Amino acid sequence: MKADSSEPIKVIIADDHVLYRAGVKTALSTKKDIKVIAEADNGMHLLNLIKNIPVDVILLDIQMPIMDGIATLPEVKKISPHTKVIMLTMVDDNSMITKLMELGANSYLTKTSDSEIIYEAIKTCYEQEYYFNSLTNKALLTNLKQRNVSTPEHLMPQEVNLSEKETTILRLMCEEKSTKEIADMVDLSPRTVEAIRDKLKVKTGSKSTAGLIMYAVKHKIIEEI
Repeated sequence: MKADSSEPIKVIIADDHVLYRAGVKTALSTKKDIKVIAEADNGMHLLNLIKNIPVDVILLDIQMPIMDGIATLPEVKKISPHTKVIMLTMVDDNSMITKLMELGANSYLTKTSDSEIIYEAIKTCYEQEYYFNSLTNKALLTNLKQRNVSTPEHLMPQEVNLSEKETTILRLMCEEKSTKEIADMVDLSPRTVEAIRDKLKVKTGSKSTAGLIMYAVKHKIIEEI
């Protein structure tokens, strides 16, 4: 669901630190395709806002008074299922990241991330559902590998035959390479790489990039993080 070029992506910042909100808002104000439409200082405040204001992406702090980000996330998804949520935290915690992604988070950033990373995460989540970075990848892959040991056979994704080129592209996707980088590495056009990625989703029954990464882990296409 991509934005009309004349319609900026509507963002709400939910964080109890006024200075952090002000800093992010100021940084994003230079971007013509993003508009911070509201701010909230706790989860309860945020939920009241989104009942009345349509929002595309929420920057949601994990630690807030009254109602924290972990409790707020599932409620946001109930009220506004299509809104993308980027969790903000001071802590790099694998089990927490996995839990939040399972609850419906679309990305996870540390609060030390610079404004360009925040901007990129907002754009990518809005356009492609997820924004993966080294934090999210490491957490998801570690968790999936641990679970893979005891995954019953009938719950495993069905085996499909991938060509050498498809396998290479899938592996590069898991390494956080952009479409253009992959295209350069495998000597194809970016459009062809996108077509192969879409074909991979159909072949593996994956609905998103997250699904493709899970498939790659479960089928030992990527062994190392």
